[in-house]
Amino acid sequence: MEHLRINGAYWGLTTLDILGKLAAVDQETVISWVMSCQHESGGFGGNEGHDPHLLYTLSAIQILALFNKIDTLDIEKVSNYISTLQNEDGSFSGDKWGEIDTRFSYVAICSLALLKQLDKINVEKAVKYIVSCKNLDGGFGCTPGAESHAGQIFCCIGALAITGCLHYVDKDLLGWWLCERQVKSGGLNGRPEKLPDVCYSWWVLSSLIVIDRVHWIDKEKLVKFILNCQDKENGGISDRPDDAVDVFHTYFGVAGLSLLEYPGLKAIDPAYALPVDVINRIFLH
Repeated sequence: MEHLRINGAYWGLTTLDILGKLAAVDQETVISWVMSCQHESGGFGGNEGHDPHLLYTLSAIQILALFNKIDTLDIEKVSNYISTLQNEDGSFSGDKWGEIDTRFSYVAICSLALLKQLDKINVEKAVKYIVSCKNLDGGFGCTPGAESHAGQIFCCIGALAITGCLHYVDKDLLGWWLCERQVKSGGLNGRPEKLPDVCYSWWVLSSLIVIDRVHWIDKEKLVKFILNCQDKENGGISDRPDDAVDVFHTYFGVAGLSLLEYPGLKAIDPAYALPVDVINRIFLH
């Protein structure tokens, strides 16, 4: 797990914040470690000594946002790093090695929006590329022609929501595809014929909320499924009942419960994947 420790920190810290327990960690220690993962290029690696990548750069920005410390960053430097990864067709490479995926489009757009630097990229081209990845079933894939997948749909819908371009989405068609992800147990899967997995409580649910079709699934059954995946003795949430827990599924389970308005949890923003009060602090002040 060493190479994606910064993602793990984002999952764990955001879970703590949703639970109202962010004060349980030492803020200064976390922030100095996050900053130690930054490269000369402006991008962040997944851990100290690891190469920079867009995926880790977003997690770093999100962690700093949780603590209200985005001003720790050299915003110009980070946003320049992100903008250099946009390709001629509007797509984004994840790093200098050039892999292209709509995940990276979302990550770039979300990162720059949080830094208030969206004008650093060609947003029109970025949106055009995402729309070119739309399929006949209303969903989106990782590149044009790739199959629809709930994780990629979240990335594309999130990016279109942040850029104010949701009019490109066929909400009814996509809404049906997404709500058909709910299986008998109440859990959600990522593609047809797959097993349910707690993490899709985030990818599917957030997309349904953004396109205003969340009332098409059985929310109570989904809550039960997520709660059944808890380890009641040691804490944490697994992908399916009775499996081993991990921080990834714990975060997406708790974030899913937050989207379902489960009592005692802070609200989370379905496009930015950060608590609503954090997003309000960034954009309303």
